[in-house]
Amino acid sequence: MTGRIAHLWRSMPVRLALLLVLLFSTVSLLSLAGSYAVTQNSFETAIRADLEQDIAGFRAAPNARAVALLVEGESRDADPGRVILSYIMPSGRIYGNGAIARDDEGYHIVSLARDRAEYDGDYLSLTTRLYGGQLTVARSRAQIEALRTVFLNILLISLLPTVLIALSGGLYLARRSKHHVEVIGGTLDDLTNGDLSARVRVSPHWADDLVRIGNKVNQMASAQEAQTQMLRQVSSDIAHDLKTPIQRVAVHLDDLARTVPPETEDGALLAKAQDEVTGIASVFQSLLQIASVEAGSPKAHFKPVDLNRLCQTMTEVYEPAAMAKDQSLVCEVPKDPVLVQGDKNLLGQVLANLIENALRHTPQGSRISVSLCMSQGRPTLEVADNGPGIPEAEREKVLRRLYRLDTSRNTPGNGLGLSLVDGVVKLHGGALGLLDNAPGLRVRIVF
Repeated sequence: MTGRIAHLWRSMPVRLALLLVLLFSTVSLLSLAGSYAVTQNSFETAIRADLEQDIAGFRAAPNARAVALLVEGESRDADPGRVILSYIMPSGRIYGNGAIARDDEGYHIVSLARDRAEYDGDYLSLTTRLYGGQLTVARSRAQIEALRTVFLNILLISLLPTVLIALSGGLYLARRSKHHVEVIGGTLDDLTNGDLSARVRVSPHWADDLVRIGNKVNQMASAQEAQTQMLRQVSSDIAHDLKTPIQRVAVHLDDLARTVPPETEDGALLAKAQDEVTGIASVFQSLLQIASVEAGSPKAHFKPVDLNRLCQTMTEVYEPAAMAKDQSLVCEVPKDPVLVQGDKNLLGQVLANLIENALRHTPQGSRISVSLCMSQGRPTLEVADNGPGIPEAEREKVLRRLYRLDTSRNTPGNGLGLSLVDGVVKLHGGALGLLDNAPGLRVRIVF
């Protein structure tokens, strides 16, 4: 009887605290979630009713011209942060204060002013065909978003006292187990910091609950240590073995190329396949080299690279893309070779990223230049454009991984390009600078 009471005494505070927190939290969450869902639905229903009423008002216009004038007049007094009006005439001309645009990331509402800025926030919209044109009315969901904040505050206010009261009683009664918890916490800290050999030393005087937790932590640590070792082995095997099938495919394609005339359709297709395999091998080799550098491997693979020829090659590769956007891409390099010690693939990727960024973030008619010179005895490579550029306060931030400017969030990319450029430049002992081109951006690399 005494043992059962002691066991209950040791485990009850923690279990009671957790039970109370779970009970009151579940009831509060269900109640607030139901209230929020009903209120949100009411708000959205009201907004949709307003949209249908707006559409009905425009239907009263006698023709497309009258609709366009009515939209244009009302859009002047409308706050675009609340209401967006857009009417596309049968001729294609757009009236109103915004237009619906679509890209890879979804739908966006863009201002019809000269800056073509994108409106922030979410909108509910209704679109209909009217007199051969397309009428769109959108209303902001700002009230619904604000409603979410209100309910979150209510949630915190209602749950926080309950959690504090329940936990304070349980923690007060369970403070004798503080040292045991600290032992488990210290072991978890060691595991988090990478010491996978750390284990919880379970004492016979521990409560049954803590004994089970300690054993589970040790079981988890053993499994994690075994899985990590297996993962490292698998990664190493992939790094070494994946080269072989790629090289075999290249060899088979080379053998096939000897039997297929290059001027035939099959020969042209085979040449493209060879180029693709070469590109795959090149990308894979670059990834291995980057991983090798991040692991602290020596620069044994570096060799002289002619920056002059590399700049000309990359310019020729991206010249068709520039012409497609009515942009000019020029290359200015000296006649004599400019050699640096490095990796040709990684340096080529640096140029590719810089040129792609310039093409992507500059408008039609822009000029992009790739220049190379010797400055104070050092090779200096620059990629410049006359686009919008990068604000001075943002130039250090864009070198961070996954960081993107607000003006570039609607363009393709992942925010890793300039971060990768900076890493490769540092690997080659160079210095990267983002300068004002007045207007535009000038990226300077000094080796």
